Amino acid sequence: MMRLLAILLMGLTVLGQMSYAQSGPLRIEITDGVVEPLPYAVPDFVAESAGADKLAADLSRVIAADLSGTGLFREIPAKAHISQITNFASPVQYSDWKAINAQALITGAVTVSGDSLEVKFRVYDVFAGQELGNGLRFKGTTDGWRRMAHKVADAVYSRITGEGGYFDSRVVFVSETGPKNDRRKRLAVMDYDGANLQYLTDSNAIVLAPRFSPSGDRVLYTSYETGFPRVFVLDVGSVKRKVLQDQEGTMSFAPRFSPDGNSVLMSITQNGNTDIYSMPINGGQPRRLTSSPSIDTAPSYSPDGKQIVFESDRSGNQQLYVMPASGGEPKRISFGQGRYGTPVWSPRGDLIAFTKQNKGRFHIGVMRTDGSEERLLTASFLDEGPTWAPNGRVIMFTRETQGSDGSASLYSVDVSGRNLKKVPVQGGASDPAWSPLQ
Repeated sequence: MMRLLAILLMGLTVLGQMSYAQSGPLRIEITDGVVEPLPYAVPDFVAESAGADKLAADLSRVIAADLSGTGLFREIPAKAHISQITNFASPVQYSDWKAINAQALITGAVTVSGDSLEVKFRVYDVFAGQELGNGLRFKGTTDGWRRMAHKVADAVYSRITGEGGYFDSRVVFVSETGPKNDRRKRLAVMDYDGANLQYLTDSNAIVLAPRFSPSGDRVLYTSYETGFPRVFVLDVGSVKRKVLQDQEGTMSFAPRFSPDGNSVLMSITQNGNTDIYSMPINGGQPRRLTSSPSIDTAPSYSPDGKQIVFESDRSGNQQLYVMPASGGEPKRISFGQGRYGTPVWSPRGDLIAFTKQNKGRFHIGVMRTDGSEERLLTASFLDEGPTWAPNGRVIMFTRETQGSDGSASLYSVDVSGRNLKKVPVQGGASDPAWSPLQ
């Protein structure tokens, strides 16, 4: 059972050097080891209606936190600004922003009418003296102001880096409370930066390994509420749930959606043997994909749905294998020292993230889909369970401290191994799973 509990827990490609010229279109080019964050300025957005001042300032601060939090950007503080943006339509005084070495400038305006909110913004290449793309406008409600800020940050990030953003996304995870020998667990969901926390289940039963659907409206997870591990599916909006696989005499765990959201991969233990199965999300007979006297678990689809990576101890200890999505002969791809587990395919399709245990240390690493170019991004007493940001640039994972008072927290790291940081979550947290962009 302890082994089962362990295995229930549960790629971006280009690393890079940031380069930008003082003429021509502004662009962070990520190619080989980021050197210096790009300096930018984001003055408080202009309040174009009564009562919009606080929202305008708050929006600017969230945008700045999103961009600076990537490690690719460095904000120039407001006290260094020479120009003041008081009118969204006024021409930009590029010389003032050049004087403080700003490479990019983000301006915006906010209008509030009742509970309606409108946000518009522009991005400028300071040294080229021109706007990057066209200005955009978002409309919504005042309750959704943080999401609007994330959308603005995603657009700015995309224009400057050429990659998709990931700020307008959520993370489902296991919230943990209580001492280590009596840990209480329940599912929770939050914005990627820890805001807007919402609990999805109570703490009456152990829950593990939540996974978002491709549309972000449902979550798969494993629960022990029946006394044995069972896979459940939960609607995030209504918080209604149902057992997905409840065959007598079996245990099911480590679920994950297919890329089209129509089927689910999971491990099922029957008659003492653990194999990987696929079944329709709306119910039906599970179809067995592996068959060996070993523990096959933690499956993950490739983005095109044609292949599956999973962990298995069929070679004597935990290693990673890839096989066709329909089943067939698996091919081992991990050959380094130590044990490998919890693999997950990058949204870009070129990398696989994994947990590695070697010489008493745990690591989060990445490798090519054929097992080549393995790189370890972290090292600690216990790092495990990686999950990819929607753009494949950042990996979030669980880090647990040792000792009787040890606790679990969520951390993130850039796929280059830079910018390791703790995710702000109230209390203990483990088993993160990133949503697609909302």
